Amino acid sequence: MGFDDGSEVDVKELEDDTNWELLRSLGYQGKQDHFVVPIKMHTDFASVPRVFVWFLPRYGRYTKAAILHDYLWREKVVDGTLSLLDADALFRRAMRELGVPFLRRWIMWAAVRWGALLKKGGWSGWWKESWRVLLITAFALPIVLPPGAVIVVALLVFYVVELATWAYLKLVEVAGVRIRKQPPRKQVNLPKPGWKL
Repeated sequence: MGFDDGSEVDVKELEDDTNWELLRSLGYQGKQDHFVVPIKMHTDFASVPRVFVWFLPRYGRYTKAAILHDYLWREKVVDGTLSLLDADALFRRAMRELGVPFLRRWIMWAAVRWGALLKKGGWSGWWKESWRVLLITAFALPIVLPPGAVIVVALLVFYVVELATWAYLKLVEVAGVRIRKQPPRKQVNLPKPGWKL
């Protein structure tokens, strides 16, 4: 069991700044089934909200498992060959095989179990593992919520400052164009909040 020998993550960045396209397939052998994440599949690696990337970065030792999980949710769950519960269990097992530390992989597993509730059919079988999800959540929340709240405030303040700076530069640009009658030398880009939930 585990990822095929020679399986490497080879991707190219897409224009949306958060998704990547696989340039090489990724094979994984489960207990019974062999899964192949195909070339050209899109992934965002681990789908971690921005306020928590200090705790769980979007990529790391678990990157292959996150790509496999994206594939399972987007393909195998959608076509009905796998349940969300089983896809999440494979994610946890793949992380174990990649050497992801115990607490980190269980916290990531609990997070995807919560995320499953937002998917079609996500409530199906959810209660079977709910006691584990709730136990891990009760353990993790006191660790991640206080810094997360500070980060939310900091991100909001930074966005407001960035937006004010953009507005000032845009005014200067417009005024400069009117005075010089020439296009601006540098483009002023509108900032956008990067919350990614």
